[in-house]
Amino acid sequence: MSHNILLTKKTRSANGEVYLTGSKSECNRALIIEALSNGKVRVENISDAADAVTLNGILKAGTGSSNADSELKTQDLRLVNIGPAGTAMRFLTAYFTLQDEEVVLTGSERMKQRPIGILVDALRELGAQIDYEENEGYPPIRVKGNIKQATNSITIKGDISSQYITALLLIAAKLPLGLELHIEGELTSRPYVEMTLAMLQQAGIRHRWNDNVISIARQEFKQTILPVEPDWSAASYWYAIAALADEADLFLHGLTQYSLQGDSVITELMANFGITSQFRDGGVHLVKEAKPVTRKIFDLKECPDLAQTIIVVCAALNHEATFTGLETLKIKETDRIKALQNELGKMGVKLIEKGQTYKLDCSEKFIPKRIFINTYDDHRMAMAFAPLALLIPEVEIEDAKVVEKSYPAFWTDLEKVGFIVEL
Repeated sequence: MSHNILLTKKTRSANGEVYLTGSKSECNRALIIEALSNGKVRVENISDAADAVTLNGILKAGTGSSNADSELKTQDLRLVNIGPAGTAMRFLTAYFTLQDEEVVLTGSERMKQRPIGILVDALRELGAQIDYEENEGYPPIRVKGNIKQATNSITIKGDISSQYITALLLIAAKLPLGLELHIEGELTSRPYVEMTLAMLQQAGIRHRWNDNVISIARQEFKQTILPVEPDWSAASYWYAIAALADEADLFLHGLTQYSLQGDSVITELMANFGITSQFRDGGVHLVKEAKPVTRKIFDLKECPDLAQTIIVVCAALNHEATFTGLETLKIKETDRIKALQNELGKMGVKLIEKGQTYKLDCSEKFIPKRIFINTYDDHRMAMAFAPLALLIPEVEIEDAKVVEKSYPAFWTDLEKVGFIVEL
């Protein structure tokens, strides 16, 4: 049973050093590449985020070690339960089409509401045998391995989830005929696709990307080590803390200026709030400077995982900005738009939806003495709202364990920089 957590902060300053876990996004890609490489690729700095731990356990179980929590085996059918790990669901759906076994992939109740039909349709078109166990278009699904490839050319929509595209690209080099992937329409979260291709390239897999077509021929992985960088998504919460503090001097170890992670754009986004990023001494130094916020429109299409962080910071600072590129937020761990509207409403702030744009209205905003934040089983809701403890005397957050999905040490790290954390 998980408990709520109470955050308080005696001063509006934030000073200290933080060591971040490995990037969940990078780690999940690296683990699939490692599993497909027949021992040629080794992953370094595996993330301790719950999603990565789950995926690693499932992949290792397939090579002879056991992982009783995530799977059961009955005769020749393997039941794999990935819990709330959305990335693992997408990546494993494609991965298991290549394996010499039949599996049923299932997850949490929320996972059973998260669509997977577009990926399944694409894999079926390639020749995979995949069936739905309950509801059409949603997990759980039954995947029969040893794909008999029917074609190497398929089309997939680019504006739904980049994870569908990544799942296909990760297996492309092992498909008998390779893959020619046509992306239809605008590509959402492009940096995540670029990350996938860059990591495949590190492991020896060449690709061509012309206009909206990505081509990967059948080829072998090379002997290599894939190091996982610290997580820029996790870093975003420290940028938010710096933005809401009167005075901030924070050092985040291990982050570099040139990152595969699209969420490293947080350095540019937070420059709007007076946060300078100085890369030196093996990390990034965050310094707060007094600066009026002037940027009115934030397009978050390529970094949707930063949306909650940026929106909460703007609300806290009474900055009535407009946001675009939030289309994928409704199919994440929760409907993040609705969750943001509910929780911001507890301090009188409205997030108004008009078509595909969203505008903050802070005209009725107030600072309560105490606020209770529902997390909706979403790690990013907990961490995006935690910095409010710099402004609100008591911030109670539902379900302390929810952060384990991507940043297990978050509450401990808050204590290191002067937050009082009570279970």
